[in-house]
Amino acid sequence: MSTRSPLFRRLLAGADRLAGLRPRWRLLIAAMAGGVSTAALPPAGILPLGMLAFTVLVLLLDGVSHGPAQDGAPADGGTARSRPGIWPAFWTGWAFGLGQFAAGLYWIGVAFFVDAAKFGALAVPAVLGLAAGLGIFTGLVGVAQARLGGRGPGRIAIFAVLWVAAEWLRGHVLTGFPWNLAGSAWLAVPPVAQAASVVGIYGLGLLAVLVFTSPALLVTRAAGERRPALALAVLVLLVVAGSAGWGMARLSETATAMVPDVRLRLVQAAIDQREKWRGGMRAQHMRAQIDLTRGPGFDRISHVIWPETAVGYYLEQDAEPRMALAAAVPSGGLLITGAPRVEWVRPPAGAADGAEPTPLIYNSVLAIDGAGRIQGVYDKAHLVPFGEYVPLRSLNPFPKLTEGTMDFSAGPGPATLALPGLPPASPLICYEAIFPGAVTAGADPATRPGFLLNVTNDGWFGLTAGPFQHFAAARMRAIEEGLPLVRAANNGISAIVDPLGRIVALLPLDRRGVLDGPLPVALAPTIYARMGDEAAGIAALLVMVAGFLTTRRNTGAA
Repeated sequence: MSTRSPLFRRLLAGADRLAGLRPRWRLLIAAMAGGVSTAALPPAGILPLGMLAFTVLVLLLDGVSHGPAQDGAPADGGTARSRPGIWPAFWTGWAFGLGQFAAGLYWIGVAFFVDAAKFGALAVPAVLGLAAGLGIFTGLVGVAQARLGGRGPGRIAIFAVLWVAAEWLRGHVLTGFPWNLAGSAWLAVPPVAQAASVVGIYGLGLLAVLVFTSPALLVTRAAGERRPALALAVLVLLVVAGSAGWGMARLSETATAMVPDVRLRLVQAAIDQREKWRGGMRAQHMRAQIDLTRGPGFDRISHVIWPETAVGYYLEQDAEPRMALAAAVPSGGLLITGAPRVEWVRPPAGAADGAEPTPLIYNSVLAIDGAGRIQGVYDKAHLVPFGEYVPLRSLNPFPKLTEGTMDFSAGPGPATLALPGLPPASPLICYEAIFPGAVTAGADPATRPGFLLNVTNDGWFGLTAGPFQHFAAARMRAIEEGLPLVRAANNGISAIVDPLGRIVALLPLDRRGVLDGPLPVALAPTIYARMGDEAAGIAALLVMVAGFLTTRRNTGAA
C-alpha cells in the first residue's frame, strides 16, 4: 500500500487516535475489543472479528508503550518516551481480558439459576469475578508487551508468543482453566486445525494470534520497516497456506476406518438439571434412560454409553439398581455410565477408640455387564472448583453448586481402561476433556488408549454457547492425540468424532434421544501425542527470535 494513499493515511490517523486515547476510553475500547474477540472462537468462528479485536489491542498497547506519533514520536518510528507505561499496559490488557472472558463465559451464570433462590444473586458477580481474575493473565501480556514489544513489525510476533505463554499459564496455574484458547478458532478452518496433531492447541494459538494481529503491520511508518513488515505478513500467509494444504491432504488421504463388531448407543436423556437430583426421582430417571436404551435397534448394539452421573445410586454398594441396569446391557456387551462412587477409609492406626470410617465420594465412570457386575471403574481426577469441591473450604464462605455438602475426592489421574469387546478407553468426565496433553496416560503402546470416552452433563448451562465451546475443546483433543472421541451428554452435544476431528454422528443440544454409530479406529500416535507442548514451545522460540530481530527496543530506564 502506498504511503501516500488516502487509505494509508486514514489507517495511520486511526492508529494514532487509539494510541492517544484517555485512560478511561482506552480501557473501555479494550474491554469492547475483548468482547468482540470471542466471536472468532467457537461456536461463531468469525475470524475477521478476531483480526479487528486483537489489532485494536496491539495498537492500544503501542500507545501506552511509546505514545502516539503526534505526541512526539517522529514519523520514522523514533521513540516518543523512554519508559513504557507498565501499569497502563497492565490495565489495558486486563480490560481486554475482562471483556473477552465475560463475553465468552457468560453462560457460567446460567448454572446459578438452577437453584435460583439459593444462588441466583451470585450469577453476575461470579461471572465478572471470574473474568476479572482471568484478566490478570492478559494484563501480564500487556506488561510484557510494553517491556519487550518495542516498535516495528516484529512486535506482533512477540505479542503472539506472550499471548500463548499466558494461555499456557492459564491452563496450569491453580488447577488450570484452558477454556476458549485462541487456537480453537481454527476449527472454523478444518484443514488448518489438523496442525494440532503436530503443535497442539498452543501452537495453533500462536498462528491464530499472528493472523489476528497482522493488520497492525499496515500502519508501519518507518520506511526501513516496511520490507520487514511485508516479509512477516507473507511468512504468516505462507504458514497458513502451508498448514491448510497439508491439512487438506491429510483429510483427503485418511479414511475413517471403523472398529469391527462395535456398535455404540449413546443416550442423551436431557433431564432438566432442576429435577435431576430431586428426592424420589432417581429411580424414575434411571428407568427413563433404560427405556431410551432399549428402543428400536437395541438388538444391533454392542455397547451403551450413558452420560456423567446418569445414575444417582452408589452402584458398588447397592446391588438392586445395579441389577436393574442389566436390562440396559446389550447381549455380550457393556453399559458404561457415570455415577457417584463412595469409598470408606478406615481410621489410621492409633486413632481413638470408636473412630468411624471416613467416606470419600468420587465422580466416576463404571462399566457394567449383563450380570450386573462392575467390569471397570474410573474416578474423575480434575475436579471443578465450586462444582465438585470448594477451594480453601475452611476460609471460603461460598458453598458448592452441586447436590450435597461433601466435597468430591480426586482420582489418581489419566488412565487407560481395558473393557471387554472394546479398544482400551481413556475416560474423561466433563471438563477433563479441555486440558491439552492431559487426556491420556501417554503415547506408549502399553498405556495408549484406542479412543477418548467423554461423559458430561452440560444441562447446567441451558441453550448457551457453553456446550458448543465444550464440544469444540473435546474435538481438538481428538485431533491432537489422533484418537477418536465418543461423547455422551445428559444434555449438551453427544457425538462420535473420528481421530481427525470429523463428526461421524451427532445428537444436538437439547435433543432427547439416542445416537447409534460405529467406533472409529485410532491413528498412530501423532507428533503432539509424543512430544506434547514441546513442539509449540520450539515454534514459539523461533517466532520470538524473529520478533526480536525485526523490532527496536524501547530505550531509556525501565
